[in-house]
Amino acid sequence: MDLELARQNMVEQQIRPAEVLDQEILDLLYLVPREDFVPPAYRSLAFADIEIPLTSPDRPDARMWRPLLEARVLQHLMPRRIDRVLEVGTGSGYLTALLAHRVAQVISVEIDPALAAAGSANLARHRVRNVQLEVGDAARGWPGQAPYDAIVLTGSTPVLPSSLLAQLAPGGRLFAIVGEEPVMRASIVDCAATGTFHTRVLFETVLAPLANCEQAPRFSF
Repeated sequence: MDLELARQNMVEQQIRPAEVLDQEILDLLYLVPREDFVPPAYRSLAFADIEIPLTSPDRPDARMWRPLLEARVLQHLMPRRIDRVLEVGTGSGYLTALLAHRVAQVISVEIDPALAAAGSANLARHRVRNVQLEVGDAARGWPGQAPYDAIVLTGSTPVLPSSLLAQLAPGGRLFAIVGEEPVMRASIVDCAATGTFHTRVLFETVLAPLANCEQAPRFSF
């Protein structure tokens, strides 16, 4: 398999036609080798337009995002060199590495110890040093190191917890996929000032939920 040709096809046939046109992001997709963050059994599918299963006995539903979702989130989140970012769900560490190349620090929290160990090994192999990886449940945030300039949820959530919004710094941005099947909306929440938030709906998609995510209230009669 010609990995470089496959990488180029991913960028030119999946990413760019979807109007991801930020050249720094496109360059980053060439710089960070996605195939090194994919489980070995799926290496040949590293650049395919699919979610890739991650190997974890405790999280059989764990998946790597599609490449297009990774690129779109980076473009909409607009990470800056001075930012401190909270990533909820490390997974393979690939999105973590992409973020780390664009910001000052990433605090990435993974609830599954096996996935955390695999993601940590992937990041170490590529000498990504501005990531602090924690094992724990950050579905409602990670308050000990708040506030954050940006927050990314790598799984969906039926409702967006107010505790996460409270951990955004003024001027901060939060990416989340909110809702339940069949209707989920990828959104950016901007923190205009302390306690003041504006939501931009980006597109509709479907993604597996975060472990222990906050549930919408159920009404019974």
